[in-house]
Amino acid sequence: MKTLSLTLGGLLLASSALVAPAAMAQSAAIQAPAPDAEDPQVGSGNVLDEIIVLGRNIPEPNRESSEVAAFLTAEDLQRTGDGDAAGALARVTGLTVVNSRFVYVRGLGERYSSALLNGSPLPSPEPLQRVVPLDLFPSSLLSGITVQKSYSPNYPGEFGGGVLDLETIDAPADSFFSFSASIGGHTETTNKDGLVYYGSDSDWTGFDDGTRDVPGPLALAFASGRQIAPGAFTANELQTIGHSLVNAPLRLLQRQTIPADFGFGLAGGVASDSALGTLGLVVAAGYDNNWRTRIGVKEQGQFQGDELVPVTSYATESNQNDIQLNLLTSVTLDRPDHEIKWTNLWVRNTTKEARTEAGPDFDAGGSVIRNDYTEWFVRELFTTQLAGEHAFADGAVGVDWRVAWARTSRDAPYETRFQYGVNAAGDYIHNIQGNLISFSELDDEILSGGVDLSYVLPLSNAREAVFRVGAASLDNSREAQRRDLQFTAVNGLTDDQRESRVDFLFSDFNINPTTLEIREVAGTNGASAYDAKLRVNAAYAMVDAEVVPLVRTTVGVRFEDGEQSVTPRDLFGGAAPYTPTTLSEQYWLPSATVTWNFAEDMQLRLGASQTIGRPQFRELAPQAYTDPESNRTFIGNPYLVDTEILNVDARYEWYFAPRQYLTAGVFFKQLDRPVESVITSATTGDRQQSYLNAPEARILGAELEVKKYWDFPEAGLGFVADKRWLLQANYTWSDSEVQVGADDVVYDLSGGGAPSPAAFFIVDGSRLQGQSEHVANLQLGWEDDVARSQATLIVNYVSERITARGAGQAGLREPDYVQEPGVFLDLVYRRDFDVMGRELGLALEFRNLLGTDFDEHQELGNRIRINSYELGSTVSASLTARF
Repeated sequence: MKTLSLTLGGLLLASSALVAPAAMAQSAAIQAPAPDAEDPQVGSGNVLDEIIVLGRNIPEPNRESSEVAAFLTAEDLQRTGDGDAAGALARVTGLTVVNSRFVYVRGLGERYSSALLNGSPLPSPEPLQRVVPLDLFPSSLLSGITVQKSYSPNYPGEFGGGVLDLETIDAPADSFFSFSASIGGHTETTNKDGLVYYGSDSDWTGFDDGTRDVPGPLALAFASGRQIAPGAFTANELQTIGHSLVNAPLRLLQRQTIPADFGFGLAGGVASDSALGTLGLVVAAGYDNNWRTRIGVKEQGQFQGDELVPVTSYATESNQNDIQLNLLTSVTLDRPDHEIKWTNLWVRNTTKEARTEAGPDFDAGGSVIRNDYTEWFVRELFTTQLAGEHAFADGAVGVDWRVAWARTSRDAPYETRFQYGVNAAGDYIHNIQGNLISFSELDDEILSGGVDLSYVLPLSNAREAVFRVGAASLDNSREAQRRDLQFTAVNGLTDDQRESRVDFLFSDFNINPTTLEIREVAGTNGASAYDAKLRVNAAYAMVDAEVVPLVRTTVGVRFEDGEQSVTPRDLFGGAAPYTPTTLSEQYWLPSATVTWNFAEDMQLRLGASQTIGRPQFRELAPQAYTDPESNRTFIGNPYLVDTEILNVDARYEWYFAPRQYLTAGVFFKQLDRPVESVITSATTGDRQQSYLNAPEARILGAELEVKKYWDFPEAGLGFVADKRWLLQANYTWSDSEVQVGADDVVYDLSGGGAPSPAAFFIVDGSRLQGQSEHVANLQLGWEDDVARSQATLIVNYVSERITARGAGQAGLREPDYVQEPGVFLDLVYRRDFDVMGRELGLALEFRNLLGTDFDEHQELGNRIRINSYELGSTVSASLTARF
């Protein structure tokens, strides 16, 4: 058992006593109002019996929360017009979004943040992450998002950057129905020739018509427990398996003019009184179909002397068609002091991608190589939650409970790669050794539940102490499997065969015991399948009390008993080279926060806590996985351990007017054994990326945010005078440092569990991976209540961040991989109007107006473009009819 001592706890508790005299003196100095005839307590002059609350302009969420937090409301989501939760969260102070999916809070990777839906945890369909990607959640299904940056014991102990709690839309007070349609375009894609492959007739729906199902003979071979190869199967059986694979529709790259993006959405709700209470129902559904072409460069470098030079340089082109379907249903039974809510959410995101890369390749001796790919990825999420909130004894006693089951899956059938070389005439010809056909599946489930009990103890007419206790349980399981197949030329290929079209070469005519024969090239040594589990049982106790007038103190502790395991499986019954990894730990996680409402509409918050970060399943699994986004191979490290984190926060808040504020804060984090991603193989052109625990790291940062409205009622200003103008800006500066001593060691995968010098992988004093020094957001806009219109100009800037640690070669260490997100400029315009008595809403969105590109590189003497491509700009228009 581990007890994580809260080193600043005594300081925070002492600060309550230090500020108490000032708080009481300030209260005594407040002028009491005249006595009220109906309530003699009001205005009696006894300010110690009835404390005047300072903070008329403090929003309710900020007033109710004792922690450092940010709240995105439905109004915020509408103003920025972001289509999903990931895009919306990029506007929050200190938050950045990676790969348009994963949120980094204060520069800490997604592994250090928890994503909840209505308070319940969610599994992930991503092979590389245990945290659910937030692009799966359309903003139209959300009523708000809470981002809590300081820790409180009622949340899971896995906390480094913050907790993200997504709240779905609730039962309406009045019945409603709306229908929306959208159309859009992309500067690099729409109405231009792009790579495609046919696939199946129903691909546009996001569902395959059965073309990509594992064919019967292949399914029987997989189920046999034997590796597909001569000896295990007869020549005729191998021929039958090869013939069963779909050929031209899934292998032949073509070009076509890419159509525009489009989508549809509908939402409706109704509320009705019954003998049991008010029954509410909400249903929302959506369909989106988007296309994106990426044209860029991918390079890999090698040392020549003390400089890096590009030895592999591919020109790349890809086109992906993303189709998302979503459905939300919510049933609520509401009666005085009691509410029961049943929420179901289904999201399906399908990506159909065709891509090619060509250029000199180090592994081919510098000769030109071309790789063509066709891919189909289906990510699906379903979650159902039943939750209740109950109040007893006139609200003094509260009971909240929740039970949820969630399942995500990722299905990737027929991932294909076909490779070509160049003949003497300069024409591309087949390189049969480079062909690959893969089938992979991932299923992740979470069963969770929790109960929270609260008791309110009045301390005066205006002050109270709230005591809370609770328990929670989580059972997360994952199964992952990948099968790789390859056709082998039994007696080599003729020139005609090598120069033929891909679907001609792999036709049934050529698949026979003397020409092409299928083999299974993966599945041994536990490299292609693993099972993973995470079980966490937790309990907490906390008290939130205003013992001293105007000073609110929250103190609590959480106990977590967790066990995590990853078990590699050999698909053919052999012994895996890695024994199962099991991490079993118990933690006491204390926290304390003090909030001092020291002046009218001003607050000061101080907080400290101890939390943990567990390695993700994929980081522990010694299974190779090629990420199609970066084309890099990732492999886990079974020698990882938990990260232990000290968090300290302080924030000043001034709500100088309704919905207007200025906040400034500082934060500090100390991480013991943080997980870092490293390049572990660089002796060839291919890159293998793995993980290890760095010895220690720290982050020191500051945050500033302001929101201000202006009105210009003066005559003669015309356009300006009719509107309410908005300025909202935030900025985060953070400085991180990974600390590596001369005697520090790490346990990397290549070492087989033996220690290696940490300095070989990580430079002392370097920035923490994924952490940017500067993050800034700016919103300039106006609202016109008369014209019922709104416009917002949005600027987002993120400075460079490390994506992976550089590899070592022959005693030399490569520089780290660095990404420069840069500056993004968006414009959103909305206007409501009436047509034939029906309200319509028009929205225009312009994204990435500056044309900022994606840039990941290394630099040592030369700039190595690891992954660079043009992002392009987008424009879209949507029309919503409200009934």
